[in-house]
Amino acid sequence: METFFVILNIAVLAGLAVLLYVMQKRHVSFSKRVFTALGLGIVLGAILQWIYTADSEVISKSMDWYSLLGSGYVHLLQMIVIPLVMVSIITAIMNIKGGKKLGKISVSILLTLVLTTAIAAAVGISSALAFGLNAEDLQLGEAEQARGESLESRLGDVEGVSLPQQILSFIPTNPFEDMTGARPSSTLAVVIFSAFIGVAVLGLDRKNAQQAETFRGIVNAVHGVVMRIVTLILRLTPYGILALIAKMVATTKPEGILRLGEFVIASYVALIVMFVIHLVILVLFGFNPVTYAKKALSTLVFAFTSRSSAATIPLNIETQTKKLGVSEGVANLSASFGATIGQNGCAGIYPAMLAIMIAPAAGVEINFSFILTLIAVVAISSFGVAGVGGGATFAALIVLSTMNLPVALAGLLIAVEPLIDMGRTALNVNDSMVAGVVTGKVTGEIDKNVYDSPETPELEAARA
Repeated sequence: METFFVILNIAVLAGLAVLLYVMQKRHVSFSKRVFTALGLGIVLGAILQWIYTADSEVISKSMDWYSLLGSGYVHLLQMIVIPLVMVSIITAIMNIKGGKKLGKISVSILLTLVLTTAIAAAVGISSALAFGLNAEDLQLGEAEQARGESLESRLGDVEGVSLPQQILSFIPTNPFEDMTGARPSSTLAVVIFSAFIGVAVLGLDRKNAQQAETFRGIVNAVHGVVMRIVTLILRLTPYGILALIAKMVATTKPEGILRLGEFVIASYVALIVMFVIHLVILVLFGFNPVTYAKKALSTLVFAFTSRSSAATIPLNIETQTKKLGVSEGVANLSASFGATIGQNGCAGIYPAMLAIMIAPAAGVEINFSFILTLIAVVAISSFGVAGVGGGATFAALIVLSTMNLPVALAGLLIAVEPLIDMGRTALNVNDSMVAGVVTGKVTGEIDKNVYDSPETPELEAARA
């Protein structure tokens, strides 16, 4: 009987996927299909949990099949991230005349990412204090205790690592190893390697123009093929979102959310406030925030459901270049840097809130000096946080150990970790796009007409 219900659940997902395919064939806009998939996934997941409960065998086996569609789509995006970052950055830099502009672009992006992370830390601290969050009020069960022990065992990976050592880890010693994503900072290492190639081509223009032109032709051809692959994969976005959100809703236990409801609410209040601050930043630089929100929304929905900043890089770049008018060079650098540096949600709000919540339980007084130190530690520690699931945990380990706070208490939040991580990831991606738009404005690498114009039919047709 169990097998029958599993097959039935798979059939329902397949039926909804067919519905999305019919919408695609009828040329329903990409954004509408994305939000339809999101709504259908939420309803399907809620019904499945209501019928079977989150920890039932039927749900477990059904979600294995749902992962074929959801996680399979995320894997395809991760597959193309490194080739996309490499060829796009090389191509973009080859077209930048002079290295000074490249330096200005990089500095602008990094400053935006790190400064907004410091602001995010302050927002997280304010939210935690306003809600009176305290780890002493939470109960430690078996799952939480096991999670705490796991965090303590991982502490050795980050404890005692200085800022210079952390920055040194960004420099690739074996770029081919980093192309496999072997390290948390692999994406950033590939960006650095690709930038060197692009700059070398600019230098080769003066030494041997013919060789430079031959290399340009090869890279441009590869770039065309990679972008075609990206287009093919992005067409699957509604299907991936359908499966991902259905799995998340079906497997999230409501009792865990109710028990830690105050932390969930405080987290999302901080996340929403930071989203508003991002929009205010855009206003200060002369951009319409409503236009931005409309164009960025579908990308943020995917970031929300996938919980992976790295996997969102292709969508991030496409949104910046084709919808917001940001140049390819700026878009690629901001999307790539944003996946490993200055993540407002995972490396800003989350560790700051944890520190405020855990400090009273550890007997540490929360005063002005503590808060200033915490903001500085969060901002500095935001370098090199992996843009995949677990990045927030890594950031929390660094911050808590630096502030001499017990890391095991972070295990108390295991029940709501996926739910909060969705909002954190969307904020991370949003910050990288804002950094791209701001840098485009500062360096003159943005087409304001594209930003202000409605989404083009040509872009919708490409995704159809």
